[in-house]
Amino acid sequence: MSTNRILVVDDDSSLRSVMKMQLEEAGYHVSLASDGAEAYEKLRDIRPQLVITDLKMPTSGLDLLRRIADEDIQPTLIIITAFGTVETAVEAMKLGAYDYVTKPLDFEELVLVVHRAMERQNLLEEVRNLRSALDQRYGFEGIIGRAKSFLRVLDQAARVAQHDSTVLIHGETGTGKELLARAIHHNSRRKAKSFITINCGAIPKDLIEAELFGYTRGSFTGAHTTRAGKIEAADGGTLFLDEIGELSLDAQVKLLRVLQQGEISKIGSSETIRVNVRVIAATHRNLQAMIEDGTFREDLYYRLAVVPLHLPALRERKEDIPELVEHLFQKAKERHGITGVQLAPSIMPYLAAYRWPGNVRELENVIERLLVLSSHKSIGEEDLPEEIRRVQPNASSFRIDLPDEGISLEGVERELIVRALERFNGNQTHAAKYLDISRRTLIYRMEKYGLL
Repeated sequence: MSTNRILVVDDDSSLRSVMKMQLEEAGYHVSLASDGAEAYEKLRDIRPQLVITDLKMPTSGLDLLRRIADEDIQPTLIIITAFGTVETAVEAMKLGAYDYVTKPLDFEELVLVVHRAMERQNLLEEVRNLRSALDQRYGFEGIIGRAKSFLRVLDQAARVAQHDSTVLIHGETGTGKELLARAIHHNSRRKAKSFITINCGAIPKDLIEAELFGYTRGSFTGAHTTRAGKIEAADGGTLFLDEIGELSLDAQVKLLRVLQQGEISKIGSSETIRVNVRVIAATHRNLQAMIEDGTFREDLYYRLAVVPLHLPALRERKEDIPELVEHLFQKAKERHGITGVQLAPSIMPYLAAYRWPGNVRELENVIERLLVLSSHKSIGEEDLPEEIRRVQPNASSFRIDLPDEGISLEGVERELIVRALERFNGNQTHAAKYLDISRRTLIYRMEKYGLL
């Protein structure tokens, strides 16, 4: 559907025709309606970006405006009014109209107002599209994985997102702790506010308190101005503390005060500042062992771990690897503008057998490296990094969860064959290679299970 769509609503047929001609000469696509009722019917068909409507019609422009305000259709509105009824135009503006023009119409003025209104509408649509993209990026449905252990974590995260409970995410490096934290924030009541992140392990210990709490001018060497900290910047939103296990004991005491009392003090100031911050923390370390060692405060741990979430390592959800590989490969191709390159089916058993100590982040890096270094159209096992190539693929690469009520072995075999054939669009040679059997064996088993 074309852009710059306008619906003109007026019971004066000659004026409608002139407006259509003038606006089409200015480059717009114009549809016409004779009253508010007809206009309302056309709205859903043509989805205009802009509606220009007269106020004085059998079904008035104000009635149309009120009906649009109650619907999900969101065009920008311009009101046409006689000179003596400007008060009514003001009422229309209160109902959401963007601007008004008076009769008799100055068509140059009309085109100028339409141009400004269309720029505004295009900007609004860009914002809506961005929000939609963010919803897809940070919604839980955008996080790839079907393993039961992973889905259980997503379900818990979706539940806690609706509340302000403090969350502690535990997982190895590269498992997606920050992505999960962003999804929690983006699905919470705080999503319109800031999501502020700080890596507690990436900042020197003597600077971490200044980063968290801010400081006043002259409070230490180099403090030339007063500066707000990350906690204050996150007021009303979410503060994500990555690698919380690296926080010094002094900083832990001050963070505990934030969680208990909702107050901070800048370095160099005795003044307290009230803050309303939801804290999500993450770590790859064993905080309970650190409590025993005296390097992490027990009271802070229990303040953070109101809702503990554990992200499983990639090797613990290997059934997700094929879907992740496909997703990451497509994403890398889009990012680099590369087309026509495919992953050979023969590499999947190697990717499934490898233990992935760097988890999803390592997998993403490997996929991108394979793509950008590829010199041919099909990426095969010879292109894999040596540490992955030397892993011996075997049938136990994938973990199957066995139900308590028992399982049909023939049913599992039939399902594997069906899914392999679907993956390769019915190509028996590729499916057989993927299943590590001969094509003749595959055909025999397809006949056995009525798949031919």
